Amino acid sequence: MEISWYGYACFRLKERGIAIVTDPYDESIGYRVPRLRADVVTVSHPHPTHNNVTAVRGRRKVFDSPGEYEVQGVFITGIATYHDGKQGQERGKNTVFLFDFDGITVCHLGSLGHPLTQAQTELLSDVSVLLVPVGGGSTLNAAGAAEVISQIEPRIVIPMRYRTPGLKVRLDPVTRFLKEMGLPEIEPLPSLTLNDRTLPEETQVVLLEPILTQGDEE
Repeated sequence: MEISWYGYACFRLKERGIAIVTDPYDESIGYRVPRLRADVVTVSHPHPTHNNVTAVRGRRKVFDSPGEYEVQGVFITGIATYHDGKQGQERGKNTVFLFDFDGITVCHLGSLGHPLTQAQTELLSDVSVLLVPVGGGSTLNAAGAAEVISQIEPRIVIPMRYRTPGLKVRLDPVTRFLKEMGLPEIEPLPSLTLNDRTLPEETQVVLLEPILTQGDEE
């Protein structure tokens, strides 16, 4: 499996002929819109910085709400959560997506804004890779992200939704999250390739270099 980050909350998960894109954004974010091709697009909540589905090419299926789905042998579960800590009263609902590949389970928390309930934690009890917002603003800050990580106990953590050059959304830098986790500076990777045999035994934080000036992706 290959995981690439296109900035903010947008990732591409690619495995054995299927490509999944999460939370594609529009130009209001400050970046050129990624020109990606995918079989599946997921949207955590209806905001232009997360739901620019038309920018993704291909015969794509779009999932933007809780439920259970299957596409080309990949099981996808949407879990109902909130964008804030007041049960959605301030910013509405958020859908966490769980992607169950053969041997690897990836969880994209979208714009989660609160610690998980026991029931939600149980649904995420076997996460291999956690894509977690860490930059605060309208979602989890560094301390909140660390708390959710301790609830889920994934094998790999990939931070997202933090300050990067040119981003118009005001967020904290990733260094604040690394400090919260008791980690030194980490050298970002261009992408992450892994399989079930290369997963670490204990939780490991991996930074990805955002792909912000790419051309067409096939």
